[in-house]
Formats: sequence, structure tokens, C-alpha cells
Amino acid sequence: MRLPITLEALEVIDAIERKGSYAAAAAVLHKVPSAISYTVQKLEQDLGVTLFHKEGRRAVLSPAGRHLAEQGRELLYAADELAAQTRQVATGWEPRLRLAVDTVVPLSLVLPLVSELQEAHPGIEISLFTEVLAGTWEALLENRVDLVIGGIGDVPGHKGLHCEPWQTIKHLFVAAPDHPLCRATEPIDVAAVRQYRAVIIRDTSRNSRPLSRGILNQQTAMYVPTMEAKLEAHRLGMGVGYVPENLVAGDLAEGRLVALTLDEPPQESTAVLAWKHGNRGQALHFLLARLRRQAITSEPQQVSAP
Repeated sequence: MRLPITLEALEVIDAIERKGSYAAAAAVLHKVPSAISYTVQKLEQDLGVTLFHKEGRRAVLSPAGRHLAEQGRELLYAADELAAQTRQVATGWEPRLRLAVDTVVPLSLVLPLVSELQEAHPGIEISLFTEVLAGTWEALLENRVDLVIGGIGDVPGHKGLHCEPWQTIKHLFVAAPDHPLCRATEPIDVAAVRQYRAVIIRDTSRNSRPLSRGILNQQTAMYVPTMEAKLEAHRLGMGVGYVPENLVAGDLAEGRLVALTLDEPPQESTAVLAWKHGNRGQALHFLLARLRRQAITSEPQQVSAP
């Protein structure tokens, strides 16, 4: 039985949609433009549909073409996963490992462990992604990563996940030394904080509802992309907010930031490690064994996880 849709054709459709033209798709796929045109024409003929139309110099997907491109990406991913799993069955070591590191976890903690893995198995491709709040979980649920390191917030109620508590992270409320709140009497009324701008790291979720932590009702916020940007904004007096204690020890000791006490309970969060139940790759468990021996601030708390 001959199938009209091949993986090669799906790669062509995906490349045209991403690059905007047949010529650009040909370049990225290392093909001549005529081969790209032939593939599209043959696929349109076999399916009896129009996949692209021209808008100026751009090739734009038709509704049918967009459906094919979106579903085709899922098939391409599945084929890639099948190839990786087949190699893993033969060796026990997966060819790649993708890590989502929540922004509350310093990369200086993770990189030495990754280096150990690379030295032991140099053929493994390792990708690190910095994610924030719901974006961390979304990356795992959508199969964009294999392991979450330091996920915080509500653990998704997904039966296919294995989650284990890892570290307890203490958060301090900080401000620049010349910020008006530093002249207030402690503990500071939370209502007084509301009039000052909060610096918040933007949730990296793409498709799920983004989360926000550390912002009060009716408080103005400045959103930044990374923890490094948040800390620098605090140092410059651009806003106030909670930060992980382990990341600001130097700033506090050298007077670049001041920790303030508010009239609310101390802020702590439990960071977890999470991965899919079906992932039994040796590289994943090599890294997990070393992460379990690591510490950020204190011993892990026991929390419930699905």
C-alpha cells in the first residue's frame, strides 16, 4: 500500500512554513528548489488539495496545508522519538537528553553534573532550557524536554509523570539600599508594598495559562525574561520582590541589596525533579542520581506528588 504522505514530504512542508519560501526551504534541507517544488506539487496532486498560496514572495499555507503542517510535525517528532528509542533499546543509553531547568535553580549547580555525564558518555547530545513556572511543566508535558530540574508551583495532575521533592528554597523580599521601603519600620505592612513596582520573571508557558508569583493585587509590575535580569533590576532600584536566598547571598553581604521583613509568613517553595514514567534511559538516571546528592539550601521536604 503506497501512502501519499511521506516523512520527507512533511519535512518539506514544515521547512517552507518556517522559512517562508521554497528557496529558503531548499537551502535548509540541502536540496535544489526544483526538488522542493516537485515534492509539493506531487503531494497536492495525490491529496487533491492546495497546500500553499503566494502572498508577495512568501509561500503561505492554506487551511488544509496548515492542518497538514501541524499534524505532520507530530509525526516527524514521533519518528524521531522512535529512532531514538530504537537506539536506546540497543545500547541502554539514549542519544540525547533535554533538560528544563527552572530559573530558581542556578545553572552553576547543574552544569558540573552535565559535564560528568558528557565525560562518561561523550556521544550524548544534551540540551538545556531555562524555563519559568508553568513553562517548566509545559515543556515536559509536551515532550520538549525529558527532565525537569527544580520545578515549582502546582505539580500537574498527570498520571504519566514521576515527581519527587528535591530541595526547599527560601525566598527573601529584597530592595535596593536606597529604595523607600528600606526606611520603613519592619515588619513592613504588605499594603505599603503594594504602591511600589514588583519585578517579576515572565512565565515561559506557550500554550497554557501563565502563572505569576510574588505580585500583589493592584500592584504595578515590570516583567523580565530571566533571573539575572530580575536581580539586576532590583540592584538598580527599579522594583522590589522575592528572590531565592541562595542567589543573593553575595548581594546582601556586599550591600547591593537589602532583605526586608514583611508582615506575612516567610516564603518557601519546594523544587522537584520530574520526568515521564516511560523514560528509563540510563543518561536520565545517571543525572538523577547525582542531582539527588546535590543541595541548594537544605534537605528536601516530603511533598505529595502524583
